[in-house]
Amino acid sequence: MPDNVMDDAPDSPRHTWVASLISTVVTLPLAFFALVYSMLSPMACDSCSEADAHRFDAGFGPAWAVTCCGLLLALVILVASWVFTRRRPPTAIGLAVAAPATVFFTWVAFMTLINWP
Repeated sequence: MPDNVMDDAPDSPRHTWVASLISTVVTLPLAFFALVYSMLSPMACDSCSEADAHRFDAGFGPAWAVTCCGLLLALVILVASWVFTRRRPPTAIGLAVAAPATVFFTWVAFMTLINWP
């Protein structure tokens, strides 16, 4: 193999893209289900009393904002893991692990912020 093929990272492993691929396969469906669950959660309070509904709605607004921002952050981290795959393999692997973890912690934050009836 010619030396000029891997000029920017001569000692890096050649298969660092696998981490980003696995992260994509895990993160995108996980984010989809987290988003759908967040969107459908207001139906849990359809038969609530008026006081419970107001309490739920007060918690749902901030929780929805956290969900949208967290899932957008996970998408940015996922794209960054693909960008750094050839340039900085250890960074790419770290970002690949961080993307699904961000989705999980976003979902946990959503569940914590809502005042369930």
